[in-house]
Amino acid sequence: MCGIAGAVSFINDMREDMNACQSMQKALLRRGPDQRGIVLKRCAALIHTRLAVIDISGGRQPMTCLNGGSEYTIVYNGELYNTDELRRELSIDFDFETHSDTEVVLKSYIRWGEDCVNRFNGIFAFAVYDEGREKVFLARDRIGVKPLFYYETKESLIFASEIPALLEHPEVPHEIDAQSAAELILMAPGRTPGCGVIKGIKEVKPGWCGTYSPEGLKLREYWRLRAYELNESFEQTAEHVRELVLDSIRRQLVSDVPVCTFLSGGLDSSLISSVACAELKKQGKILDTFSVDYRDNDKYFQKSHFQPNSDPEFINCMTEYLGTNHHWTVVDTPELVEALDEAVDARGLPGMADVDASLLIFCREIKKYGTVALSGECADELFGGYPWYRDKDIRMTDGFPWAQSTAYRKKFLCADYASQIDAEDYVYSAYRETADYAMKLPSDNETEYRMREMTQLNFHWFMQTLLDRKDRMSMYSGLEVRVPFCDYRIAEYLYNVRWEYKDWQGREKGLLREAMKDWLPEKVLWRKKSPYPKTHNPNFLAAVTAKLSAILESDSGVLTELVNRQELEKLLRHEEHIQWYGQLMNLPQTIAFFIQLDYWLKKFHIKLV
Repeated sequence: MCGIAGAVSFINDMREDMNACQSMQKALLRRGPDQRGIVLKRCAALIHTRLAVIDISGGRQPMTCLNGGSEYTIVYNGELYNTDELRRELSIDFDFETHSDTEVVLKSYIRWGEDCVNRFNGIFAFAVYDEGREKVFLARDRIGVKPLFYYETKESLIFASEIPALLEHPEVPHEIDAQSAAELILMAPGRTPGCGVIKGIKEVKPGWCGTYSPEGLKLREYWRLRAYELNESFEQTAEHVRELVLDSIRRQLVSDVPVCTFLSGGLDSSLISSVACAELKKQGKILDTFSVDYRDNDKYFQKSHFQPNSDPEFINCMTEYLGTNHHWTVVDTPELVEALDEAVDARGLPGMADVDASLLIFCREIKKYGTVALSGECADELFGGYPWYRDKDIRMTDGFPWAQSTAYRKKFLCADYASQIDAEDYVYSAYRETADYAMKLPSDNETEYRMREMTQLNFHWFMQTLLDRKDRMSMYSGLEVRVPFCDYRIAEYLYNVRWEYKDWQGREKGLLREAMKDWLPEKVLWRKKSPYPKTHNPNFLAAVTAKLSAILESDSGVLTELVNRQELEKLLRHEEHIQWYGQLMNLPQTIAFFIQLDYWLKKFHIKLV
């Protein structure tokens, strides 16, 4: 994993852009602390910071290859999980100088051109400067695990793994407009697909690629979830799922540095840990597993419909079952509040408040032991694990199921932006566009029709928010996190599995439980879903309340130019307990979000236009 950036112009001489390149590179050093490189060409400046995982000595970037009299240079962030198969196929035409997947990606582009992306199984974002054809090819993985942002001027294209790196370039303005305000207040921590929130900054969408040439930037979709008839019995489906999940996990264990796993005691991380443990035992190794909890959470934990029990007893069950080297990170309120600012530095935007901050602290601790970790994100989106998949009333609600708070949120818009934005229309239009985009079949009944929409909504929105979180919080400490359930083959297949199979025996992710039942103890296999843990300590609410109060008293920033001050003061009186973003963000997290927003506006010198 790495950080990538660059600037391309067919008018200006990019060899004179070293200062800007060094500033952008510095902003990406936490993503790639091991090696760094800059290549300056007349039309392209390419920037890289490397976290060395595969072929530590041979995978340096930017990487250049001469072929047929033409020169190709790549900057690449990611991991290919079918590297060996591709290398064998490419070896007919090419000699390889390294064992890195970077060289495989580069020579795949040389061999197959833009169609190379259709052959990749992995998580990636990369740019290839094709000097002979006067173009740069950009691509992002199908699921959107690895980020790629860009800003286009009349004369150039500037791109980077993260927004803060883009903002280091002198041609990228630090401005927000009415659309930005709508994203920050009405949508955050989610983002409209392709939107970078800051005026003019965009993101290459998952499953998209394209070229920048003298004719400008042309992007296209190369992959999407497609509907097809699937006529398999439940037993055949379970077997198919088992094969896909096991293959994905095993592929993602390949590394030249030690691999560990996140372990929450829930179904998804426990499955990954179980398979990883078995594979490492074959090599005579013991798996390291990692869990997070909060100081005094045993005292303050509040049972709810969404979080019926806490994690420790299930984590202990798994560590005893597997015999792993287990490590706990216990987060206390003061460090959690302090990490809110760092979480903004990492995400480049205000985000999920303490949910981000605790993960950042957790990843920092894991990095002390290793460089690569496997995590269980995205099983819920694909296998139907969330409450809004299974509650018929919520499922049929015409709107984002995790964000039913538009009427509440719009009150926080300042008068100027509120007059420019139709809040209900902005949110509903985004919802409707995504739901309508979901591919359906004429044979779909009402339930299957809606479940395809629900999957697409989760795929493009909720899942992207969680993947943003996991990538930024982990890479901030130079920790590579792989997500086996994000294998595109699993996504393609599950999109076409009928709902009655996914909901087997009336249990969330019943299909996954049945398919993988031999890998877990009964207690964990049938545990009711529980979300990522958050603090229940009342000290956290008191601390963030005091911090936001101090911000309003100083009134030294632009927060109250963007946000209605009266609503912030009302928020601090704790009069309403309305979910900001599903069960993950309630009153304490909403207050913490506005603390992050204030910090972000100041840190990146954001101006309102």
